[in-house]
Amino acid sequence: MELVRGLDYIIRKYERPVITLGNFDGVHLGHQKIFSEVVQAAHGVRGTAIVMTFDPHPAVITNPHIQMKFLTPFDIKSRLIENSGVDVLICIAFNKEFASLSPEEFVKQILVDRIGVAHVIVGHGFRFGKGKEGTTDNFRKLSKRFGFAFNVVRSVRRDGLVVSSSRIRELLLKGDIADTNRLLDRPYFIEGIVVKGKGRGSKHLGIPTANLCCADEFLPSTGVYVVRVEIDGGGSSVEDPHHLKQVGVEGLTNKFEGVANVGLNPTFGNNELSCEVHLFDYSGDLLGSVLRTYFIKRLRDEMAFPSVETLKAQINSDILQTKEFLKKRNRVNVNI
Repeated sequence: MELVRGLDYIIRKYERPVITLGNFDGVHLGHQKIFSEVVQAAHGVRGTAIVMTFDPHPAVITNPHIQMKFLTPFDIKSRLIENSGVDVLICIAFNKEFASLSPEEFVKQILVDRIGVAHVIVGHGFRFGKGKEGTTDNFRKLSKRFGFAFNVVRSVRRDGLVVSSSRIRELLLKGDIADTNRLLDRPYFIEGIVVKGKGRGSKHLGIPTANLCCADEFLPSTGVYVVRVEIDGGGSSVEDPHHLKQVGVEGLTNKFEGVANVGLNPTFGNNELSCEVHLFDYSGDLLGSVLRTYFIKRLRDEMAFPSVETLKAQINSDILQTKEFLKKRNRVNVNI
């Protein structure tokens, strides 16, 4: 896949461009359906399948007072999009100047004049242009005016509800990993650098943990989770071959199972949200390493314990429960 960081870096004319555009945070089932339609339409006319997205996310510019966290940082999003078979990913630097373009200016100046679009495909409810004034009805009228094809992909539904990035965030905030992974069609994961912690895992509990710096990651609800982990990022999914292809990153062999705690460590009186991971069958210094942590199942809520001894007993119980779950899961080869 060709990655173009900015319209000024489009240096060639694309053959019959078929394009979709949006933020695509999470690259969930709904996004995947749109990408599939784009690729199929492009193949049908021997054209170029293009995805246009934005960095930073428009909300960072339009709502600067709100600290936004997203499901997929740009580098992860681009890797996931690449696996859909798209030919070109165009990333536009979203700024106030770009945000001021009217719907007509955006279509004329960007899609028609700059890219020479032949066909636009968007999801249901797509909005564009200054103040999100543009609707799919506006887009359809503009497509007839400027002479390109246009159609809207129907939303994907699960349990009667539309699959969306906002719904996935709601599920994560409830700790509902099972439904989150169903809507993503892959295990939800975060990437974080291992930083120096307070050493309580090894010193007080005899259970070493890797403390992750996840400043830009969307963490699920506080609690204890079954996880699978890849060390130093850039590796293949620890899941089945389908997800090896879908996550689409290659070559890593450092894969481990473990248990993670997302929370405040109330037994020790902490007040900062953190993610700590204990890896099974691992020994070594992870400080400075990048860990990609896949959330497989939520075990329990985070809770305060009356003593370090009772906390240690519970963690050992969590570890045993996790190993039993993964053993059964591996035996029946359940895909997430």
